Amino acid sequence: MFLSRVFGRALFASAKSESHAAYATAASVAGSGHNPLEEFFEADRSVDDDKPVVYGRSWKASELRLKSWDDLHKLWYVLLKEKNMLMTQRQMLNAQNLRFPNPERIPKVRKSMCRIKQVLTERAIEDPDPRRSAEMKRMINAL
Repeated sequence: MFLSRVFGRALFASAKSESHAAYATAASVAGSGHNPLEEFFEADRSVDDDKPVVYGRSWKASELRLKSWDDLHKLWYVLLKEKNMLMTQRQMLNAQNLRFPNPERIPKVRKSMCRIKQVLTERAIEDPDPRRSAEMKRMINAL
């Protein structure tokens, strides 16, 4: 009985501290007003804006060849988030029978992603170590 009291109190205290930490984390996220699901939706523009928004072009392979492996990795995930956001927005608007604004953005993102894979494949082929080259190709194909 003594052992159950001691261990029970210790377990209860650790569970209490973990739940307090989880509550503090949740409160900080809720307090900041940032919901991670908001990244799947584009920020709304005001109705007063009559001029169309001009979006950028896709990345060129020559530009991507100048970037480091880490920069290409970061850019890949930025483009992946952008693609997911655009696809989510397109699906929601189609469900509401509304027109998707600027549908040309999706092919630009896809082209950039394909060009990143192309540049990484070129680097893998040029690598003199065949084992490392094969490993890089497996990683690239997993993207």
